[in-house]
Amino acid sequence: MPPVTTTGDLDNPIAAEHYGHRTVAVEPGGVEQIPESERHGTPLQLLWTWTSPNLEFATIGVGIIGPLFFGLSFWQCFLAIVVGTALGSATHGVLSGWGPRNGLCQMVLSRTGFGFLGNILPAGLNAVIAGVGWFAVNSISGALALHALIDGLPKVVCLLVIVAAQLTLAFYGHNLVHAFERYALPVLALVFLIGAVIVFAKSDPGAPGKPIPGAWLIEAAAAFGYACGWNPYASDYTRYLPSSVDRVKTGLYAGLGIFVSCVVLETAGAAMVSAAGKAANVDPGVYTGLLPTFLGDLTLLCIAVGAVAANALNIYSGAMSFMALGVKLPLHRARAVVAVVFGVLGFVVAILGLKNAGENYENFLLVIAYWIGPWLGVVLTDRYLRRGESTEELTATATDTTYRNWAGPIAMGVGMVISIWLFSNQTKYVGLVVKHEPHVGDITFLVGFVVAAALYLVLYPAMGKRAKMAV
Repeated sequence: MPPVTTTGDLDNPIAAEHYGHRTVAVEPGGVEQIPESERHGTPLQLLWTWTSPNLEFATIGVGIIGPLFFGLSFWQCFLAIVVGTALGSATHGVLSGWGPRNGLCQMVLSRTGFGFLGNILPAGLNAVIAGVGWFAVNSISGALALHALIDGLPKVVCLLVIVAAQLTLAFYGHNLVHAFERYALPVLALVFLIGAVIVFAKSDPGAPGKPIPGAWLIEAAAAFGYACGWNPYASDYTRYLPSSVDRVKTGLYAGLGIFVSCVVLETAGAAMVSAAGKAANVDPGVYTGLLPTFLGDLTLLCIAVGAVAANALNIYSGAMSFMALGVKLPLHRARAVVAVVFGVLGFVVAILGLKNAGENYENFLLVIAYWIGPWLGVVLTDRYLRRGESTEELTATATDTTYRNWAGPIAMGVGMVISIWLFSNQTKYVGLVVKHEPHVGDITFLVGFVVAAALYLVLYPAMGKRAKMAV
């Protein structure tokens, strides 16, 4: 028997179709609030939702670049991985806890700190970076794995197969994505864990490193960038949980899923560099070449499946972010259609990025943290300043299209400009401070976070509260 739909839910397509309890059904609507009648699930499900997407080669690649490109020793790289991942996982846990309370996706909740119009800045960035950027990165790793597994199959064809699988999941939406992550976890976890043990056994953890200036901080920033890359999606996958669930458990399971999966596979990536020797590269074929043939082939298949698991979330949340911009589409399946459009764009970008995948990946990881750091500074500070507000007040502010809060976009913009100008450490641009003090590494994300948080703290009383009172 379907749940009872109240009169107030009639205009909500999710409630009207009773989507909440259906798995193989196309999720209707866009970024509407999830009514209590459609809430379901438990915090435990977040453990596999956030573990499976990281059981892929892109995660291993984060560890590879530390010794390979930055010259770190294994233990130096391991420490950087743990610190960076812990920070990104902790913020992810906090943001995940907001979903059950409000029943809204992350980029709609972001409006309390940015206002409806100001939120175009983070929502637009996330739509492009998640729906196109991350989609392309993970599609490439999956395609390379499939290409290594099936000799003779062109890379473009491999890419097309991976993209088609990803788009199918994203098109159906929230419930099927959760289900896929759950059933993929046992196989992915077992295969990657066995492979990691073998790679560790063949590695030389005691091998000395030859780090470039600031190498440890650059690797920590890359690990943070990978983990916090999921932050703008956090409540997208908790908003269907009943409002009565324990928010601490919600955040704990979400953060733990990211932390454990990322640390294990990134550490395996760092170990691979010494195990592979001169053949080391950001290539699935090199990693699986260290494994017995049968296990190597199985790992390649799992890398392809892991890419699908990751990109199902990327394209789904990219579409959610686009809808959070306030774009009105006269389509009952607007979110599903937008997901397909972003997937096609990501496919084109992935084709262009098949060459020089390693260097492109390193740069992309650092750029991710450049904008998410200042965004986190704003949204976390905003929620602290609103700590006395009720759920109804927060929801009303987030869904009010007339609400303006220019403190958010100003703080985020200034945080990005100052941190990138002074501390960026990219191939194409090196910040003013880093040019003179290379040992600083790349602390752009940290500086951006602090500057944005401090500036928002100053601006909010004048720009956020006053604008709210005028509504």
